[in-house]
Amino acid sequence: MRRQITSLRELDELARDRPEPAAEPSTSDLQTEFEFELPRGYLHSDGTLHRTGRMRLATARDELRPQIDIRVKENPAYLSVVLLAQVITRLGTLTDIHPGLVEQMYATDIAFLQEFYRRVNSEGHTRAAMQCPSCGSSFEVDIAGGRLGES
Repeated sequence: MRRQITSLRELDELARDRPEPAAEPSTSDLQTEFEFELPRGYLHSDGTLHRTGRMRLATARDELRPQIDIRVKENPAYLSVVLLAQVITRLGTLTDIHPGLVEQMYATDIAFLQEFYRRVNSEGHTRAAMQCPSCGSSFEVDIAGGRLGES
């Protein structure tokens, strides 16, 4: 019998009632957090510009929670705002990342974070294969950020 989840509280209760999985072998080789540098940066109300941050890998729960968020039900485009707010663990000196903060970010930075999220969660890294349009040689760049000429 399927159980319909209609609130965040019910999702949390369901997760709490499940038995803990058996311990996995050491995951010391698994990278679960990734540093990034925003193209523009988040301008905080105190005037501080925050450009660097950290994003963790998403869990199934992270992807399920927005589905029952009323803001997402009313506007499906809001899903990425809620999802990003859950997986960004730090933005500059800020650690309380919430949808209201993500809403205030520039569209360029949101697009960057969406691509960054996709890359680390589906491919497990932040590198992208590129090809020089002039000479055709192939190389990799790290989309996590850095200054021009760095990778």
